[in-house]
Amino acid sequence: MEQANRVLSGETVSPNEHRIIRKDGQIRWVKHAIVPRYDEQGHLVAYDGLVEDITERKKLEDQLRQAQKMEAIGQLAGGLAHDFNNALTVIKGFAELLQTKLQEGDPLRGYVAPILESTDRAVSLTQSLLAFSRKQVMEIRPVQLAEVVEGVKELLARMLGEDIDVKIHCEDAGLIVRADRVQLEQVILNLAANARDAMPKGGILSLEARRAEWGSEETQALGFGGPGWYALLVVSDTGMGMDAATRERIFDPFFTTKAVGKGTGLGLAIAYGIIQQHQGWIRVYSEPGKGTTFKIYLPLSETVTVPVDAPPADTQQPVHGWETVLVVEDDPQVRNFIRTVLQEYGYQVIEAEDGEEALAKFHAHRERIRLAILDVIMPKRNGREVWEAIHAVAPEMKALFLSGYTADILQRRGVLDAGFHFLSKPPSPLDLLRKVRDALDR
Repeated sequence: MEQANRVLSGETVSPNEHRIIRKDGQIRWVKHAIVPRYDEQGHLVAYDGLVEDITERKKLEDQLRQAQKMEAIGQLAGGLAHDFNNALTVIKGFAELLQTKLQEGDPLRGYVAPILESTDRAVSLTQSLLAFSRKQVMEIRPVQLAEVVEGVKELLARMLGEDIDVKIHCEDAGLIVRADRVQLEQVILNLAANARDAMPKGGILSLEARRAEWGSEETQALGFGGPGWYALLVVSDTGMGMDAATRERIFDPFFTTKAVGKGTGLGLAIAYGIIQQHQGWIRVYSEPGKGTTFKIYLPLSETVTVPVDAPPADTQQPVHGWETVLVVEDDPQVRNFIRTVLQEYGYQVIEAEDGEEALAKFHAHRERIRLAILDVIMPKRNGREVWEAIHAVAPEMKALFLSGYTADILQRRGVLDAGFHFLSKPPSPLDLLRKVRDALDR
C-alpha cells in the first residue's frame, strides 16, 4: 500500500524484491516492478505490476556470498599460519631437545610432556585452519577411492562404538583419483564423527564409492563443477538430521551445535577445505529426523596404476653428520633452534639472516659448505632466488627449503617442484636431522 501511495503521488519507485508462497506451498522470490500509466495530459491514470521469478538468481547470490565468506576466513587463517608455525617451531623444537637430555624417571620430564602435548594440539589446530583455507601442503598421487574407504573401516568401528553399524559398498574397486590419501581419510573420519554425534542412541553409517555423472543442468543451476563423470563418495547416517538454518552454516569454521567444550567446530570446515583443494565439491542433504547424507565429487584420474608405497624407514634414531651447513632464516629464534640441533649432532653451521647475507657468506665459505637450508620467504632475496644464485656457480650444492607459509605461496615460489627437498614448520629435531642427512646423501 505504501508503494501504491508513493506512485500515486508521482514518485519513481524502484522494483521491490520479496518472497511469496505459491498454492503448492513452495516459497519463491519475485521482483515486483510498478509501471505507471499516464494519459495524454500526463496525468497518472493507472499502474501495472510486472512480477519476475528470481528464485534461482537469489540462490546463486547466496552461494556467491557463502563462497566469499569462506574465502575471506581462509585468507585470514592462511595469513596467521606463518607466524604461528615460527613460534611453534621454537617451542616444540626446544622442548623435544630438553626431553632428550632428561633421563627416564627424571621428575622434570613431567613438566616437558604437557608442553609437548599442548604444542601438538596447537600444531593440529594450525593445520586444521590451513586445511579449511585449502592451503596446506599435500602429497598428491593416484589412489583407489574404494581402497581408502575400506582402509578406514576398522578405525571407524573403534571410533563409533558397537551401537553404530558401519556399512560399506564400493561398486568400482578401480576408481582412481589424484589425491592425498591421508587427507581423504581425514575427511571420512570427520564426517563419521559428525554422524556419531547425530546418533547418540545408535544407528547406521553408510559409505559408498561409485562413479557418478554431473550434468550441465547441475552446473548451470549450482554454479560449480563441469559436466562429466566423477568419483562419488557418499557418507550417510540415520541420525537426527539438520534444519535449514544449520545446513546453511554446517561448513563454517567454529560453528557447532554441541555444548561448550565438546567440540572445536572445525571438523566439517576441514572436510570442506580438503575437498575444495582436491578440485572437488561436497554437498549436504538433510532434514530433521531423516538423517544426513554428504556427497563428495572428485575428478577421476586417467592414471591406471597406483604406486606402491616404499617400506617405512627407521625414523627413531637421529642421524649425525660432520658437514658444514649454511642456515638462512630471518627469524632469529628459529635460526637459533636449527643451529642448536645441527651442532648437537656434529654439523658445522654458518648463519645468515637474509638473502644478501646468505650469498656473501656462501662466497666467503664456498669450499666448506655442503648444504644450504633456506627459508622460503626472506628479506632482500627469497630462498628460491638465493638457491638459483648459488646453483649458478656451484651446481653440485644441495638445498633444503624450510617454511611455515601456506601451500599456495610455496607453489608460486616454485619450491614444491619435483627435486626440491622441503620441510614444513614446525619440524621436530629428528625430522630436521633426517631431512638434512637425506639431502646431503642424495
